[in-house]
Amino acid sequence: MDLDELLGSNGDSGVRKRRRRQTQDFLRPYIAAKLEFLPETFVLGDGKTYNSFYNKPLPGQQQYRTFILAALKDRDSMFTVSPYSDPMMVKLHSGMSHHVEDPEMLWVMGPVLAVVLIIIIVITILLFKRYYYFTEKYDQSSSTEIVFHPLFLPAGMREHPPISVCALADHIERLKANDGLHFSQEYESIDPGQQFTWENSNLEVNKPKNRYANVIAYDHSRVVLIPTDGIPGSDYINGNYIDGYRKQNAYMATQGPLPETFSDFWRMVWEQRASTIIMMTRLEEKSRVKCDQYWPSRGTETYGMIQVSMLDTVELATYSVRTFALYKNGSSEKREVRQFQFMAWPDHGVPEYPTPILAFLRRVKACNPPDAGPMVVHCSAGVGRTGCFIVIEAMLERMKHEKSVDIYGHVTCMRSQRNYMVQTEDQYIFIHEALLEAATCGNTEVPARSLYTHIQKLTQVSPGDTVTAMELEFKKLANSKAHTSRFISASLPCNKFKNRLVNIMPFESSRVCLQPIRGVEGSDYINASFIDGYRQQKAYVATQGPLSETTEDFWRMLWEHNSTIVVMLTKLREMGREKCHQYWPAERSARYQYFVVDPMAEYNMPQYILREFKVTDARDGQSRTIRQFQFTDWPEQGVPKTGEGFIDFIGQVHKTKEQFGQDGPITVHCSAGVGRTGVFITLSIVLERMRYEGVVDMFQTIKTLRTQRPAMVQTEDQYQLCYRAALEYLGSFDHYAT
Repeated sequence: MDLDELLGSNGDSGVRKRRRRQTQDFLRPYIAAKLEFLPETFVLGDGKTYNSFYNKPLPGQQQYRTFILAALKDRDSMFTVSPYSDPMMVKLHSGMSHHVEDPEMLWVMGPVLAVVLIIIIVITILLFKRYYYFTEKYDQSSSTEIVFHPLFLPAGMREHPPISVCALADHIERLKANDGLHFSQEYESIDPGQQFTWENSNLEVNKPKNRYANVIAYDHSRVVLIPTDGIPGSDYINGNYIDGYRKQNAYMATQGPLPETFSDFWRMVWEQRASTIIMMTRLEEKSRVKCDQYWPSRGTETYGMIQVSMLDTVELATYSVRTFALYKNGSSEKREVRQFQFMAWPDHGVPEYPTPILAFLRRVKACNPPDAGPMVVHCSAGVGRTGCFIVIEAMLERMKHEKSVDIYGHVTCMRSQRNYMVQTEDQYIFIHEALLEAATCGNTEVPARSLYTHIQKLTQVSPGDTVTAMELEFKKLANSKAHTSRFISASLPCNKFKNRLVNIMPFESSRVCLQPIRGVEGSDYINASFIDGYRQQKAYVATQGPLSETTEDFWRMLWEHNSTIVVMLTKLREMGREKCHQYWPAERSARYQYFVVDPMAEYNMPQYILREFKVTDARDGQSRTIRQFQFTDWPEQGVPKTGEGFIDFIGQVHKTKEQFGQDGPITVHCSAGVGRTGVFITLSIVLERMRYEGVVDMFQTIKTLRTQRPAMVQTEDQYQLCYRAALEYLGSFDHYAT
């Protein structure tokens, strides 16, 4: 088949005329190959046959121009043709070796959206695999071969090539220069990708199915449902296929389902054999509905032809995992689908740190079966946070295989498949920061069964180093320094005297706020931070040992935030210095501002003292019991030799919390509220995760704590203790019941 026959079969006379005009000075064009999948390298003139097309050898001493035609599979009427390349001279040399005269010429050999490779649907959809460039090719035969290497390079992508992982930090610093000017320019230069049709989204029968009028599903990449006879528009859902890294249609990006689209959503999950749903929003944010609850809270619900049964729900601090069983009417097949709902994305903007979403991505990847259909990803509109998730996940894969990232190119590609993907500049910047953290920190998660071997490796000195891997890992925690703007309230003149140490202050974003007292400046401040637990947000309050000037604030904090368990990890004096003011009465009741504190009981245990107090609000007479656990076995210098006693202590604290059923956080303090306090909270999280998931990630756990309060787990000795205690815990999983 020659080119005119092919174009004739597609019925586009304009393309035929344009091609004829361009070929007046050349021999008749012909098709060298038809490809179903894009190869790593394509050799023009290799003498092979590709889907009935003969890729004939190229005679020497002639000029050649090449072009590519791409068409959608099973839809020959949808195709595009690239422009001609510049002329290339194939010269004949002595020894019968041949080469292309212009080795630096760029050429189009492009990616994929469900296409038959003669090569792509519309040029902007080619963006996924980057450019192919000519290289010299020498051959000892009498025929000449021209070698193509990966890919089409539009103008914007030529200016923003992939970045190697080792250069990523410097690249981001350059983009941040001049108050982020280069980030703004780069983001704004990305093709918005709105040159495609969305006729199905605009049909009157389908308009009510779109959550937002301006967020539509392009026709060429939309997820097409199996139509129901007699129901117009029954093949429509506002969702598009999105390519991943080296994987076509790896995702289905869609909006948060509406009540009228619940059945369509579950039909899509069933028809596409999806095993994983990613939900990047809460149901409500800022008192506005972002997504309707499309799943049953318990039991079974029927959505059209699909029955969905709730099997299990696991709620963690930053995300929830729900497991459903799906059944289709008329089928005996049962399928299991997991939904991962990320809940740590703030109502406005982007997360302050990427650590939680990277942990979320690791969990998702570990749970998604390799033979599953496309992953369903949605937020509210299905473009902003959804786009962030997809880019980060795809680029993490690229980093693993190619040691580079192509954020600009991947966002451009996604926008040719669904409009507005990665909706804001802040989201674009956040993607960079997430990938930088992943590149810098690596994957430090290990199965619990491998913890001993892992610790053995960490305690060894690597070749060429003078310190252990454990020390290097701990030093990585200190790489990021917090800007002074993060300590706004703590730095106010009226609050400075309330900080025990000038360099240990709470971040503004996570500080515990007290109810302000009218006319008293700074009365809402205490040096204390909310810390997320394994399962619950704000499960702990990490605070300094109270000063005499802040004792009243301390009791006010306990009352206002309903904290009825206090953990004290220091003596009042150590090494001849005050570490904590005695903030409780020893024998008779004492009043601290509004609160009367009565000592009720004191129990001396081998490693700790338990004190019980009755606290009464003098304003209205309400009272509650507050229990204080003081650990007495921590040496004044260094750390405990073994973690076993401390593990038992952690277990007793949590048992008491569960026994008395209080909803408020556990308040933990030492002297500065970061060192021993950090160890207590770290082990509380790590041990619980070990029990439920069978994995340990000490580094990321502490890194997450440090995003909520600086310097948590303050010394390398404390860091080693965390590992040692976790290892000691492995043999005794019954320390505290669930």
